Amino acid sequence: MKFSVLGRFEVAHSDRSYTPSAPKVRQVLAVLALRATQVVSVDALIEELWGENSPKSAVTTAQTYIYQLRQMFRAPGDGDRALCAISTRPPGYTLEIDSDHIDASAFNHMLDQGRRLLEENQAREAGLMLRRALALWSGPALANVTCGPLLRRYATHLEESRITALELRIAADMRIGRHRALIAELSSLVSLHPFNEWLHAQLIISLYRAGRRGDALRAYQQLRQTLSHELGLDPSAELQNIHRAVLSSDQPSGQMLEVPL
Repeated sequence: MKFSVLGRFEVAHSDRSYTPSAPKVRQVLAVLALRATQVVSVDALIEELWGENSPKSAVTTAQTYIYQLRQMFRAPGDGDRALCAISTRPPGYTLEIDSDHIDASAFNHMLDQGRRLLEENQAREAGLMLRRALALWSGPALANVTCGPLLRRYATHLEESRITALELRIAADMRIGRHRALIAELSSLVSLHPFNEWLHAQLIISLYRAGRRGDALRAYQQLRQTLSHELGLDPSAELQNIHRAVLSSDQPSGQMLEVPL
Protein backbone atom coordinates (compact mmCIF):
# COMPACT_ATOMS: atom_id res chain seq x y z
CA MET A 1 0.00 0.00 0.00
CA LYS A 2 1.18 3.49 -0.83
CA PHE A 3 -0.09 6.48 1.16
CA SER A 4 0.14 10.01 -0.21
CA VAL A 5 -0.38 13.02 2.07
CA LEU A 6 1.69 15.66 0.22
CA GLY A 7 -1.29 16.98 -1.71
CA ARG A 8 -4.52 15.02 -1.93
CA PHE A 9 -4.73 12.12 0.51
CA GLU A 10 -4.58 8.99 -1.63
CA VAL A 11 -4.17 5.29 -0.87
CA ALA A 12 -3.31 2.88 -3.65
CA HIS A 13 -2.16 -0.69 -4.25
CA SER A 14 -1.32 -2.25 -7.62
CA ASP A 15 -2.85 0.68 -9.53
CA ARG A 16 -6.11 0.35 -7.58
CA SER A 17 -7.35 3.18 -5.37
CA TYR A 18 -8.27 2.42 -1.78
CA THR A 19 -8.93 6.03 -0.78
CA PRO A 20 -12.12 6.12 1.32
CA SER A 21 -14.91 8.14 -0.26
CA ALA A 22 -16.66 8.87 3.06
CA PRO A 23 -15.08 12.05 4.52
CA LYS A 24 -14.86 10.91 8.14
CA VAL A 25 -13.53 7.46 7.25
CA ARG A 26 -10.89 9.20 5.11
CA GLN A 27 -10.12 11.46 8.07
CA VAL A 28 -9.61 8.48 10.39
CA LEU A 29 -7.30 6.77 7.92
CA ALA A 30 -5.26 9.96 7.45
CA VAL A 31 -4.66 10.13 11.21
CA LEU A 32 -3.64 6.47 11.36
CA ALA A 33 -1.32 6.91 8.35
CA LEU A 34 0.45 9.95 9.73
CA ARG A 35 0.98 8.10 13.00
CA ALA A 36 1.81 4.76 11.39
CA THR A 37 3.05 2.08 13.83
CA GLN A 38 1.95 4.28 16.76
CA VAL A 39 -1.15 3.76 18.86
CA VAL A 40 -3.86 6.31 18.14
CA SER A 41 -6.28 6.39 21.04
CA VAL A 42 -10.03 6.31 20.54
CA ASP A 43 -10.19 9.61 22.43
CA ALA A 44 -7.77 11.18 19.93
CA LEU A 45 -9.90 9.97 17.03
CA ILE A 46 -13.05 11.37 18.65
CA GLU A 47 -11.38 14.76 19.21
CA GLU A 48 -10.21 14.80 15.60
CA LEU A 49 -13.61 13.89 14.20
CA TRP A 50 -15.92 16.00 16.37
CA GLY A 51 -13.84 18.26 18.59
CA GLU A 52 -15.72 19.28 21.73
CA ASN A 53 -19.10 18.43 20.19
CA SER A 54 -18.81 14.67 20.05
CA PRO A 55 -22.10 12.72 19.96
CA LYS A 56 -23.02 10.14 22.58
CA SER A 57 -22.42 7.46 19.95
CA ALA A 58 -18.87 8.71 19.23
CA VAL A 59 -17.06 5.58 20.45
CA THR A 60 -19.36 3.22 18.56
CA THR A 61 -19.19 5.37 15.43
CA ALA A 62 -15.37 5.49 15.55
CA GLN A 63 -15.31 1.69 15.90
CA THR A 64 -17.59 1.45 12.87
CA TYR A 65 -15.15 3.54 10.83
CA ILE A 66 -12.30 1.22 11.81
CA TYR A 67 -14.40 -1.79 10.81
CA GLN A 68 -15.13 -0.20 7.43
CA LEU A 69 -11.42 0.42 6.85
CA ARG A 70 -10.57 -3.16 7.72
CA GLN A 71 -13.17 -4.42 5.29
CA MET A 72 -11.88 -2.10 2.60
CA PHE A 73 -8.33 -3.42 2.99
CA ARG A 74 -9.24 -7.09 2.59
CA ALA A 75 -7.30 -8.55 -0.34
CA PRO A 76 -9.51 -9.20 -3.38
CA GLY A 77 -10.38 -12.91 -3.52
CA ASP A 78 -8.78 -13.61 -0.14
CA GLY A 79 -11.06 -12.73 2.74
CA ASP A 80 -8.53 -13.79 5.39
CA ARG A 81 -5.65 -11.63 4.20
CA ALA A 82 -5.46 -7.86 4.65
CA LEU A 83 -3.50 -5.60 2.33
CA CYS A 84 -2.94 -3.32 5.29
CA ALA A 85 -3.50 -4.27 8.92
CA ILE A 86 -5.18 -2.07 11.51
CA SER A 87 -4.43 -3.60 14.90
CA THR A 88 -6.41 -3.05 18.08
CA ARG A 89 -3.99 -1.89 20.75
CA PRO A 90 -5.46 -0.35 23.91
CA PRO A 91 -6.39 2.43 24.16
CA GLY A 92 -6.89 2.57 20.40
CA TYR A 93 -5.60 1.37 17.04
CA THR A 94 -2.38 1.13 15.04
CA LEU A 95 -1.86 1.12 11.28
CA GLU A 96 0.80 -1.50 10.61
CA ILE A 97 2.77 -0.18 7.65
CA ASP A 98 6.41 0.63 6.98
CA SER A 99 7.18 4.33 7.02
CA ASP A 100 8.65 4.13 3.51
CA HIS A 101 5.11 3.49 2.23
CA ILE A 102 4.21 7.12 3.05
CA ASP A 103 5.40 9.93 0.80
CA ALA A 104 5.89 12.26 3.78
CA SER A 105 8.54 9.90 5.17
CA ALA A 106 10.43 9.91 1.87
CA PHE A 107 10.18 13.70 1.77
CA ASN A 108 11.56 14.09 5.30
CA HIS A 109 14.43 11.72 4.52
CA MET A 110 15.40 13.68 1.39
CA LEU A 111 15.04 16.97 3.28
CA ASP A 112 17.50 15.73 5.91
CA GLN A 113 19.90 14.56 3.20
CA GLY A 114 19.68 17.88 1.38
CA ARG A 115 20.35 19.81 4.59
CA ARG A 116 23.37 17.61 5.36
CA LEU A 117 24.80 18.06 1.85
CA LEU A 118 24.44 21.83 2.15
CA GLU A 119 26.18 21.76 5.52
CA GLU A 120 29.03 19.89 3.80
CA ASN A 121 29.20 22.60 1.09
CA GLN A 122 27.96 20.23 -1.61
CA ALA A 123 25.51 22.80 -2.90
CA ARG A 124 24.89 21.31 -6.34
CA GLU A 125 24.12 17.86 -4.91
CA ALA A 126 21.98 19.43 -2.18
CA GLY A 127 19.94 21.30 -4.77
CA LEU A 128 19.27 18.11 -6.74
CA MET A 129 18.21 16.22 -3.60
CA LEU A 130 15.91 19.01 -2.44
CA ARG A 131 14.32 19.26 -5.89
CA ARG A 132 13.51 15.55 -5.68
CA ALA A 133 11.93 16.12 -2.25
CA LEU A 134 9.81 19.03 -3.44
CA ALA A 135 8.69 17.09 -6.53
CA LEU A 136 6.79 14.73 -4.21
CA TRP A 137 4.31 17.51 -3.50
CA SER A 138 1.23 17.89 -5.68
CA GLY A 139 -0.63 20.54 -3.67
CA PRO A 140 -1.42 21.55 -0.07
CA ALA A 141 -0.99 18.72 2.44
CA LEU A 142 -4.15 16.62 2.96
CA ALA A 143 -5.95 18.77 0.40
CA ASN A 144 -9.07 16.57 0.24
CA VAL A 145 -9.36 15.86 3.98
CA THR A 146 -11.52 17.78 6.44
CA CYS A 147 -8.94 18.35 9.16
CA GLY A 148 -9.70 18.45 12.85
CA PRO A 149 -7.22 19.69 15.48
CA LEU A 150 -4.82 16.75 15.16
CA LEU A 151 -4.61 16.73 11.36
CA ARG A 152 -4.37 20.52 11.24
CA ARG A 153 -1.20 20.30 13.34
CA TYR A 154 0.23 17.64 11.03
CA ALA A 155 -0.69 19.64 7.91
CA THR A 156 0.88 22.81 9.35
CA HIS A 157 4.06 20.93 10.21
CA LEU A 158 4.26 19.43 6.73
CA GLU A 159 3.76 22.82 5.08
CA GLU A 160 6.48 24.35 7.27
CA SER A 161 8.81 21.53 6.24
CA ARG A 162 7.96 22.24 2.62
CA ILE A 163 8.95 25.90 3.05
CA THR A 164 12.18 24.79 4.74
CA ALA A 165 13.02 22.51 1.82
CA LEU A 166 12.27 25.32 -0.62
CA GLU A 167 14.48 27.79 1.26
CA LEU A 168 17.32 25.26 1.47
CA ARG A 169 17.03 24.59 -2.27
CA ILE A 170 17.16 28.30 -3.01
CA ALA A 171 20.17 28.66 -0.70
CA ALA A 172 21.89 25.86 -2.64
CA ASP A 173 21.15 27.60 -5.94
CA MET A 174 22.44 30.91 -4.58
CA ARG A 175 25.72 29.26 -3.59
CA ILE A 176 26.34 28.03 -7.12
CA GLY A 177 25.58 31.43 -8.64
CA ARG A 178 22.12 30.84 -10.15
CA HIS A 179 20.96 34.34 -9.20
CA ARG A 180 19.55 35.37 -12.57
CA ALA A 181 17.65 32.08 -12.94
CA LEU A 182 16.08 32.53 -9.50
CA ILE A 183 14.57 35.99 -10.06
CA ALA A 184 11.25 34.89 -11.58
CA GLU A 185 10.71 32.19 -8.96
CA LEU A 186 11.59 34.48 -6.07
CA SER A 187 9.32 37.23 -7.43
CA SER A 188 6.43 34.78 -7.39
CA LEU A 189 7.33 33.45 -3.94
CA VAL A 190 7.44 36.86 -2.26
CA SER A 191 3.94 37.51 -3.63
CA LEU A 192 2.75 34.28 -2.02
CA HIS A 193 4.69 34.88 1.22
CA PRO A 194 4.77 38.69 1.59
CA PHE A 195 6.14 38.61 5.17
CA ASN A 196 8.93 36.09 4.58
CA GLU A 197 11.94 38.37 4.86
CA TRP A 198 14.39 35.61 3.95
CA LEU A 199 12.79 35.22 0.52
CA HIS A 200 12.75 39.00 0.00
CA ALA A 201 16.45 39.14 0.87
CA GLN A 202 17.30 36.50 -1.71
CA LEU A 203 15.28 38.37 -4.35
CA ILE A 204 17.09 41.64 -3.61
CA ILE A 205 20.50 39.95 -3.73
CA SER A 206 19.62 38.08 -6.93
CA LEU A 207 18.45 41.26 -8.66
CA TYR A 208 21.57 43.11 -7.64
CA ARG A 209 23.93 40.38 -8.77
CA ALA A 210 22.07 40.18 -12.08
CA GLY A 211 22.93 43.84 -12.66
CA ARG A 212 19.45 45.14 -11.77
CA ARG A 213 20.36 47.49 -8.93
CA GLY A 214 17.29 49.71 -9.41
CA ASP A 215 14.94 46.73 -9.27
CA ALA A 216 16.72 45.50 -6.14
CA LEU A 217 16.16 48.85 -4.43
CA ARG A 218 12.49 48.90 -5.51
CA ALA A 219 12.03 45.37 -4.12
CA TYR A 220 13.35 46.55 -0.75
CA GLN A 221 11.08 49.60 -0.72
CA GLN A 222 8.06 47.46 -1.57
CA LEU A 223 8.84 45.14 1.34
CA ARG A 224 9.38 48.10 3.69
CA GLN A 225 5.99 49.54 2.75
CA THR A 226 4.25 46.17 3.16
CA LEU A 227 5.73 45.59 6.61
CA SER A 228 4.92 49.13 7.71
CA HIS A 229 1.33 49.17 6.44
CA GLU A 230 0.39 45.62 7.44
CA LEU A 231 2.38 45.03 10.62
CA GLY A 232 3.74 48.38 11.74
CA LEU A 233 7.29 47.01 11.48
CA ASP A 234 10.54 47.95 9.79
CA PRO A 235 12.62 45.42 7.84
CA SER A 236 15.03 43.36 9.92
CA ALA A 237 18.57 44.55 10.61
CA GLU A 238 19.90 42.00 8.14
CA LEU A 239 17.70 43.33 5.36
CA GLN A 240 18.64 46.90 6.18
CA ASN A 241 22.31 45.89 5.90
CA ILE A 242 21.65 44.39 2.46
CA HIS A 243 19.81 47.57 1.42
CA ARG A 244 22.77 49.74 2.49
CA ALA A 245 25.17 47.45 0.61
CA VAL A 246 23.10 47.78 -2.58
CA LEU A 247 22.91 51.58 -2.16
CA SER A 248 26.67 51.82 -1.77
CA SER A 249 27.28 49.31 -4.59
CA ASP A 250 29.04 46.95 -2.20
CA GLN A 251 28.49 43.26 -2.93
CA PRO A 252 25.73 42.06 -0.55
CA SER A 253 26.60 38.72 0.88
CA GLY A 254 24.30 35.80 0.16
CA GLN A 255 25.17 34.51 3.60
CA MET A 256 23.67 37.51 5.42
CA LEU A 257 20.32 35.80 5.74
CA GLU A 258 21.47 32.24 5.27
CA VAL A 259 18.96 29.53 6.19
CA PRO A 260 19.78 28.18 9.67
CA LEU A 261 21.26 24.70 9.23
